[in-house]
Parts: sequence; C-alpha cells; structure tokens
Amino acid sequence: MSIHDPISRGAAWLAALTANAAPLAGYPASVRVVDAPLASEPARYLAVLPDPQNRFTRARTGEVGLVEAWQLARAVRQVVLEDRELAVKRPIVAVIDVASQAYGRREEAYGIHQALAGAAGAYAEARLAGHPVIGLIVGKAMSGAFLAHGYQANRLIALDDAGVMVHAMGKASAARITLRSVEALEALAETVPPMAYDIKNYATLGLLWRTLSVANADTPAAGDVALAAASLQAALNDIRADPDAGLASRLGAPHRQASATVREVLNQQWQG
Repeated sequence: MSIHDPISRGAAWLAALTANAAPLAGYPASVRVVDAPLASEPARYLAVLPDPQNRFTRARTGEVGLVEAWQLARAVRQVVLEDRELAVKRPIVAVIDVASQAYGRREEAYGIHQALAGAAGAYAEARLAGHPVIGLIVGKAMSGAFLAHGYQANRLIALDDAGVMVHAMGKASAARITLRSVEALEALAETVPPMAYDIKNYATLGLLWRTLSVANADTPAAGDVALAAASLQAALNDIRADPDAGLASRLGAPHRQASATVREVLNQQWQG
C-alpha cells in the first residue's frame, strides 16, 4: 500500500482475507488484484480502492471510473483465459466498497457506460464459463459501480452493518429527483423497501445469499475475518453444488414474487 493510498473498508477486508498477500503488478493504485487461496484452492480477489492521486478527479474516493472498470474487466478476463482448459475453474471474489460510478464530462465523453458494461460483462462471462463468482459487500455498493463490480456474482454476501449501503444513487441525489428532502426520503424508505439504503431492507429483496454480523466492519478482527472466510467457502460449495449455478436464487424472496411471475410469463411467451 502506498503512502497516498488511504485505508478503506475494501482495502482492509481484501488484505485480511488474503493474509496481506502482495497485489499483482501492472494495475493502477485504485484497482487491487490479489491471487490468494480460498478454501485451500487458488482464487482471485479484486477490490476498487480510493486513490487521491488518480488522474481522473472524479474517481479519487472509491468510484469506479474509466480506468477502474476496464482494469477490472482485464483482471477477470485474464482468469477466464488462463483457466479455459481446466475442468475446475478458479473462484473470483469481488470485495465491494464502491461509492458510485465516476460522474464527469470526461467520463461521459470517453464512454463510462461502455467501461462499466465491459466490467459487468467480464464478470458475467466468468460466471457463465464456470468460475464461481462471489461478491462480499463490506461498505458501499452504489449505482453503476455495484453493477460493474460484484452484482454479477453467483452469490452475494453482505456485512450486517450500518455502514453497508446498497442503492441506485446517493440520498441527496435521490431526494432531488423525487422532489423531497433527505428526511422525507428516509421516511418513505421505511415503508418502501426498494427505496431504503440499509442492508436489512435490501436483504428482503432476495438478492443476498447471506448477511454477516461482525464486531468491527472498519477494522476486522481475527474472528470477523474467520467468519467471512467461512462464508466465502460456504458460498463456493453452494455454487458448485448448484447444477445451474445461475442467479435464479435471487427470485425467492417475498418482495420478488412479481419479478418471478413476469419472468415466468415471458418465458412462456418465448417458448410459445
């Protein structure tokens, strides 16, 4: 870690889960790629970190910008290419603590949408190629950054902590768009789970495979790390025991029944 690299939850958990293994060379300071064991087998861990020296000013505090998205895609696709002849594919673990996608004129001009799609596509390609992909949400999982980094995982795990938030946009932005104050938005979220930011409400939507209660989400203790490592191993076993290893498990929650019904009707129409 360089002297310019602030400690973030993503950095802390990545280091803890990989026993401080050295990151791969050739990646920017904002993208850390580490090859380390998961359940005694090789795995690739990835995290996006804050970098105050990032030449793209909109991507200095943990956002997924142009460089970050393309480098995530590169790191994931490298695993797919290297393992293409192997019967057992390496697991890929996305350690997720991302503020949002990078918003800026340069990002829009140079195709932030394509960069984010490239990262999301790489994760999907890995999953469809047989790589168990696991996302561990340790901090923020916001907006297009989450879609690009982790949302395509076979299994999503999140820390049950007040600092863990999942949403399409920040509260201030959502308040402006809905013509409400932040306080009114928070009150509305208490009755409409998809509007909420806390992880407990997000869990009711069915996208999480498991939540973890830890003692210290900012600076994980040995017990916290052991719990997370055991959950990653359990997720790996669950993925490999799933004949489809897809995303169908996300549709089982009560708040996803309408989505399940729509998918069923669309499938019937497609087959018909």
